[in-house]
Amino acid sequence: MESPNTPFIPLHEFSPEPDIVIGDQSQSPLRKRARHTASGVNITASESGQLESPVMVSEESKGPVRDDAYYMTDGSCVLLVQNTLFKVHRTILSKDQSFFGPMFTLPQGEFRDEGTSDDHPIVLQGDTAEEFRNFLWALYALPSELVIVRSPKADLSRLIDIAKVSSKYTFKSTETWALDAIQEYLERNMSPLFNDNPLIRMFPTLSTRSSALLESEGQIARLIRLAQMCSHSRLMDTMIQLLQKLMSGSLHYSYLAMTIADEFNLRDLRGAAYLEVMQTSVFVCPSVGNGHTYMEGDIQETSEGPQRLVVSPMQQLRLLSGYHRLSKAWDRLRAVPPQFEHSPSCGATWHQHGCTQSWSDFWKEKTRSESIGIIVKEFDKWGSATYMHHDCKSAARRSITRR
Repeated sequence: MESPNTPFIPLHEFSPEPDIVIGDQSQSPLRKRARHTASGVNITASESGQLESPVMVSEESKGPVRDDAYYMTDGSCVLLVQNTLFKVHRTILSKDQSFFGPMFTLPQGEFRDEGTSDDHPIVLQGDTAEEFRNFLWALYALPSELVIVRSPKADLSRLIDIAKVSSKYTFKSTETWALDAIQEYLERNMSPLFNDNPLIRMFPTLSTRSSALLESEGQIARLIRLAQMCSHSRLMDTMIQLLQKLMSGSLHYSYLAMTIADEFNLRDLRGAAYLEVMQTSVFVCPSVGNGHTYMEGDIQETSEGPQRLVVSPMQQLRLLSGYHRLSKAWDRLRAVPPQFEHSPSCGATWHQHGCTQSWSDFWKEKTRSESIGIIVKEFDKWGSATYMHHDCKSAARRSITRR
């Protein structure tokens, strides 16, 4: 444990700009009429004839489109995910003790037409079209196509989508299959640089917030959220170990670990992440300075050395509280040297009081400003010059490590 330096600087008041609220246009004295062009762009004109700025029509407003791969002419159920229509077979969706099986067997009442046509699809909320397409791939793929998930060419993003959607709609065996494939994928991607920890090749330790770093952060977050959602402890342990390794190479990963640990209350990861941020950065809350708004997660280089990390008010409170507690613990620790049992031969052949006094003098001298790691190194340099029995020195060293 190092004697901590205060990682805090005065803060500026942060007053975010208010959201822009557009009032009811019907109350405006100057009404507008819409003009449409063949290009799909709405152009509005006021009663005075003055043209307004063009507004692009969103994809959602253009009406649903049929999926190229999974809108099957012989399908028996039409599903709408976002703006994409899928037409698949009810018998396929009803397998694996899924959510769809009981839904299809329940009396339909006034919704008996639901799922029978493009005009009356079953609407699935909370999924993206890409996620659902990848899930259907797992249900319809041939054995020769499924083999790829056990190879180095496996698509990790597709596997994550399959596991997520399978879990949501209770396709239990499909979920287990996808999670096992993800775990195997992670274990195949080893790197000796980080003691055979997985995924290091995929997640670069960069000092700048590049697109590769942003992509890797997103992938790690998705995997941890998936492990939490599916209660997959093995995958969760793998990702926590990976993040703990990556934290030492980049403050971006330390902030990611800290944020994810807060989100899912991962106590082991939270402690390591907060300690890493405390030791390697100066942390501040969001603020406005030099015409730039600093948001949570932003990292700025400083002339003093440590990078400045923008954290949330709650994270700052935890960091300052942790710093205070560590400082108090260090004060208590340095006041009294760790106790150890003297060797039986110490009392017979050595002056035990002198052995204890030598240890006490060493501890008081080295704890004036040093850390535990430095004390251990200094203790190793003692050799035979100090007045301590050899076995007592070994016991004293173990007591330092335990502290």
